[in-house]
Order: sequence, then C-alpha cells, then structure tokens
Amino acid sequence: MRKIVLQMMTTPNGRLDDPLAWMGTVVEDQYRAIDRLYAGYDTVLVGRTTYEEMVGYWPGALDDQENGETNRVMARRMRDYRKIVFSRTPTEAISPWHNVERAVLEDDAALSRYLIDLKARPGGDIHLSGGVSLAQSVVGLGLVDRYHFFVYPVFSPGEPWFARLGQTEALRLTGSESYDNGVVGLHYETVSDGTPARPTTFSELIA
Repeated sequence: MRKIVLQMMTTPNGRLDDPLAWMGTVVEDQYRAIDRLYAGYDTVLVGRTTYEEMVGYWPGALDDQENGETNRVMARRMRDYRKIVFSRTPTEAISPWHNVERAVLEDDAALSRYLIDLKARPGGDIHLSGGVSLAQSVVGLGLVDRYHFFVYPVFSPGEPWFARLGQTEALRLTGSESYDNGVVGLHYETVSDGTPARPTTFSELIA
C-alpha cells in the first residue's frame, strides 16, 4: 500500500504556518536531502492557497539558472507530479497547471474515505503538503505513515502541527542528520502496534 508522507519545514516548538516569519535559508546539502526524499513521491496533496503559491513559483523555476540544478530538478518534479488540490468550496477556481485536479470534500469523514482509497491504488508515495488546515486534518485522522521534519533553530509562536491529534501516536526514528545552516532533519515512521501505554508512576519512565 502507498504511504502518505508529511514532509515539512518546522521549528522546535512545532510551528506550521507563515514560514516567512521564521524560516531561514535552504542550503545545498539540505536541498539535496529534500530532493532525495521527493524522488519517492508521485502525488502531492495540497490545499488551495498553498497550491496557488506553488503555481506562482515553480513553472518559472524550470529555466531559472540562478538557483542551481537542484532547484530545477525540483521544479520538474513539481510539474510532473499528480497534484490534488483540496477544497470545501466548489465555486473557488484554481490556476491551471500540468497534471492538476481538484477534490472537493465537505468534511473530514469524506477526506478520510478519499485518502484511504487513494493509498490503496497503485503508485509511489504521497506527499502531504500544506496548508495548515489540510495538514492538520490528515494528521488528526491518523493517516500519515511517515514524517520528515526539517527543524530550523528558532522558536516562533504560531499554529502547531498536532493541535488536532485525537490521541498519542507512537513514532519510530528512522534517521537524522544536520546541515550547514543548523537545520536538523528528523525522519520517523508510525508504529503500527498502537498507542503506547501511559505509565502510572514516574519511576516507570526511568526503568
């Protein structure tokens, strides 16, 4: 079965929204690591507002010589991926782009059914992109299989990732690395054997 993968920049306190308020540069070794992860995807899940930001940048980046080959490779990936734009308002138009489609879903129950069906179909892994509402909804539904966080060394107030999580979710660390700009990459997969048991005393935590 295909995996839904949340891959995002964030802060140590888990900020999700308004990246221009806290996000620093993306250095080359970090960008190459991001691109290696993107090579495993063939589908992107994105909200309408974030999609419009994507289509405003990536088509022009295909021939941009200033930002380097890694950025042009990413631009080609963004062009070729199947892009599913989620909305709850069918009358809102989206800008045209290659290989894009809309999914108008009225509530989280419909979103859950849609994504479970999508995961069961053939294909590569599925990248869960922004915006805030879509990412939080999918996380809260327990449908994310892997997490790739690129954690910037700054605390910043704002919308956190896991505000809509219904219960504790156990993760297994699968890898980590640091980059020249001080960013740390943390890579997790969900643990399939359920929610960890809550300890009854502090001594159980250090046993």
